[in-house]
Amino acid sequence: MALHELTIAEARAQLDRGEITSVQLTEALLERIAALEPTLHSFLTQTPDLALQQAQAADERIKAGNATSLTGIPLGIKDVIVTKDVRTTCGSKVLENWVPPYDATVVSKLNEAGTVTLGKLNMDEFAMGSSNENSAFGGTRNPWDTERVPGGSSGGSAAAVAAGQAFGTLGTDTGGSIRQPAALCGIVGLKPTYGRVSRYGLVAFASSLDQCGPFARTVEDVALLLETISGHDPKDSTSANLPVPDYRASLTGDIRGLKVGVPSEYFVDGMEPGVEKAVRTAIEQIKDLGAEIVEVSLPHTKYALPVYYIIAPAECSTNLARFDGVRYGVRLEGNGLFDEIESTRGQLFGSEVRRRIMLGTYALSSGYYDAYYRRAQQVRTLIRRDFQEVWSKVDLLAAPTSPSVAFKIGEKADDPVAMYLSDVCTLPINLAGVPGLVVPCGFSDNLPTGLQLIGKPFDEATLLRVGHAYEQHNSWYKQHPSL
Repeated sequence: MALHELTIAEARAQLDRGEITSVQLTEALLERIAALEPTLHSFLTQTPDLALQQAQAADERIKAGNATSLTGIPLGIKDVIVTKDVRTTCGSKVLENWVPPYDATVVSKLNEAGTVTLGKLNMDEFAMGSSNENSAFGGTRNPWDTERVPGGSSGGSAAAVAAGQAFGTLGTDTGGSIRQPAALCGIVGLKPTYGRVSRYGLVAFASSLDQCGPFARTVEDVALLLETISGHDPKDSTSANLPVPDYRASLTGDIRGLKVGVPSEYFVDGMEPGVEKAVRTAIEQIKDLGAEIVEVSLPHTKYALPVYYIIAPAECSTNLARFDGVRYGVRLEGNGLFDEIESTRGQLFGSEVRRRIMLGTYALSSGYYDAYYRRAQQVRTLIRRDFQEVWSKVDLLAAPTSPSVAFKIGEKADDPVAMYLSDVCTLPINLAGVPGLVVPCGFSDNLPTGLQLIGKPFDEATLLRVGHAYEQHNSWYKQHPSL
């Protein structure tokens, strides 16, 4: 097995036995990145010098017997997460040359664990998109078919893992941006419960929805990453002050007696037959492993898409007001301050970001706030109550992740509504603030599909337990794209 095909757990075992070094792992992945980047464009900024320095320090730490579960493991970071002294662009021309003076909390936690940072990963501008085509620096391509999208907005994070350019990565999920690209790239991705992982240093898109989470090849690897980045952070007022479980301890392989709900509303009209077949087959396998399958209903699911596309643009219009070229970022010259701000925002923001800012500003404007934003928040409460009621009947839910496999680049670029529908199965989870895990569950038309497991608040352990049990009875995670 080539080094880039190892899982984090396999690499950890070899590091601990002294069979390989972190420097060797890092050099192998840097070579892989160099070979594939002209085709995939997963990275916006590569940090080979920093990576080798960190790898050398990790090898010394391993020799001294002070290694953690992630010491010496090369990872990538989505470019919406700030990194001290390393360029952070958010996929936007507005921040093309911005170098933050501090690390996000999740980055600090990885650094403390002794990980290796390979670079910053490509993304839709300010995390707004479902295909990675909205990156101001050119989109990422799907490793399984380079004429197709990897999903978004964390497309670079997903593609890098699928292509063997990193053992694991961090992404963010506002409406499905970890889970949808994980499904489209055939890897594991987890959106934690809102508040489980600190948002400090995560450049905000929609503050009540954003959450940082991990990508990896296996559920065990995701558990290792989640355990490292989770925990209360006094710098983040939305961070939950709860203990972090030993997630690996939950990977028992035994799911007998668990009740798994299947919400009919998630099998939407227009879903590709191959996707539905793969998901339903996966649910049957979970039943064969001893879980009880229960049909359930989440009746307000149909309102999730319009609710999301009022709340998220409203919050983004407020958060992105800071990018005016006055305090930081790129500034275009103009005839006076107002003209400079208008030029900077009008010319440097991409079309999707401008669209959402305008939608959000309209929804928050005088005379429309009650009709749109307030009403959307009221319906959001109903969506959340649907989940609260169903937890009295089941332990978790199983559903599709995306209604289709990866679509061709440019196929939906001129139809924003069709693009928004790509997230129809993932949006409710963000509105409710509950966790969601995606595991590969087969192929349709030779392209990956993903099973989405949805859990109770702060019960990521059960999702990981079921996802791991299903994964171990299949070989999907062992398959790699031919590159």
